[in-house]
Amino acid sequence: MAAERRAVTVGGKGYSLTSSSVFEVANGLARFDIESSALSRISSSSNSKSATTIKFALSIPDYLSPEESRASLLLLLNKLLLSMSPAAFQLQDILKEMPLGPDYTIDNVPNDDVVLLDYSMAAIDGISAILDHRSSALSTVADAVAALSCEALRADASCFNLIDSGDGSSAKDDVAVASDLKVFLNGSKLVNSSKNPVDPAVTKIPSAHGSFRESLRWLHSRSRVQLNSGSRASTSGTANAMSPVLLSLAGALWNLGDLSFQRAKLVVGDSISRGELSSCMMEMLDAKCPGVYSLEKLYMSAQAALSKKDYILFLHEIYCLSDMVRKMVSWEATAAFVSLEGSDLVEKVQVNSGGESVPSSENNAKTDKKGEKKKKVVLGKGTTALTQFIKNRLLSGASEPLPVNVSTVLEKCSQTFLSLLDPRDLGFDCLLKKVKEIVESNESRRLPKLPKGTRDFAKEQMAIREKAFSIIVDVFKRHGARALDTPAFELRETLMGKYGEDSKLIYDLADQFPENGLWGINFICVAALSE
Repeated sequence: MAAERRAVTVGGKGYSLTSSSVFEVANGLARFDIESSALSRISSSSNSKSATTIKFALSIPDYLSPEESRASLLLLLNKLLLSMSPAAFQLQDILKEMPLGPDYTIDNVPNDDVVLLDYSMAAIDGISAILDHRSSALSTVADAVAALSCEALRADASCFNLIDSGDGSSAKDDVAVASDLKVFLNGSKLVNSSKNPVDPAVTKIPSAHGSFRESLRWLHSRSRVQLNSGSRASTSGTANAMSPVLLSLAGALWNLGDLSFQRAKLVVGDSISRGELSSCMMEMLDAKCPGVYSLEKLYMSAQAALSKKDYILFLHEIYCLSDMVRKMVSWEATAAFVSLEGSDLVEKVQVNSGGESVPSSENNAKTDKKGEKKKKVVLGKGTTALTQFIKNRLLSGASEPLPVNVSTVLEKCSQTFLSLLDPRDLGFDCLLKKVKEIVESNESRRLPKLPKGTRDFAKEQMAIREKAFSIIVDVFKRHGARALDTPAFELRETLMGKYGEDSKLIYDLADQFPENGLWGINFICVAALSE
């Protein structure tokens, strides 16, 4: 199995670390290899190092997770390799240990290299890379889960009708989130069908998710610089550069998790039909889903750590915050999915698991009526594809004959979502690929659809275009060109049928310009010429 893992090369010229590669090595999804030329360069340069060596005590904070610790050591190793320090040989062996210990001693460290063994700086870079990868994945999935909740709540989707003003001053991330949600909900007969007033947990989706995307873009640009930089002046310099970025991410995570929890409660309270399914789901949500108080407590802890300039603890608290928000989103997904597919899912899992359900004739009649109604429910094209993917994932593991009831089915459902939304799980990549495939395949269905070769322009942009075109027209006129009034562009077949095949008013522009020329226009023009 280890031989099948992807190899991440560190220390060599032309090789660079990414947030994804740091995440994979930190979680054992990929192995790291040191480029052979890097080791030979270190061996040849060790003679020029200071003859005085010391033993260096390397300590890893015990509150860090194994993922955070390994990411930090990988960044420390990369920095030592870039600086050609012989301490890289021993750190390489430490990083291969499973599990990592809290304290290590690195022997024969040249005095010149002591400053390079700054674990705090490596921890800032390493945990930031983990946050970058995890949060980027969470952002994509959170949008899809929010779309499922909108279906379950039969929410008013008019709040997603955002338009980019085109002047460069609009919140482009908010508009992008709204557009993605419209892709998921396109064709749905559920949304806009509720008479209840739209809840703020729905109307705030574009702004909350858009702010999260904006924070992620900021973090990603900073992380790329920090990951492959050599020795730097001090930890404080790195911390000062990253702290505002990470604090922004923490606030966006808090907001995202808060709204996700609110939607989960709304779905369970209002959308799941009353009965055993609803009561079991509410009990599980209250008992196992992290609450808003826990979210706020972590956020305040992160702020307190930053005020004390305990940067490693600050990053760790944001890491925990990210994981908590992931769990909240997974519970929102569970609630929305159960609301949309719950009764049908219970029946299918019971059949696949060998359980027997013999409902009374009265219940049979009710079930038939519900089944008839359910057939008429039409989800959006994107949410339909997503629910089918999730359903297949859930039912694929229900092959063992177990005594099944509603609570065990819901337990299985919640555990599946918790693992499915974990970036370390093998199924997560399939989910992420499916969500991206849905968004990209539905691009052409976005409304309003603009004619091919055109786009909308804002007022300021139109002023610039009008000025530019007036200059171009003036230049052409000075060279003897003549303007044709009221040209009409249309397909050849349409105009031939309208004006006749021998009409002198029809000009094929393809004949007027050479192939692959400047214009390359595949239309024909009807021009009203004056004598």
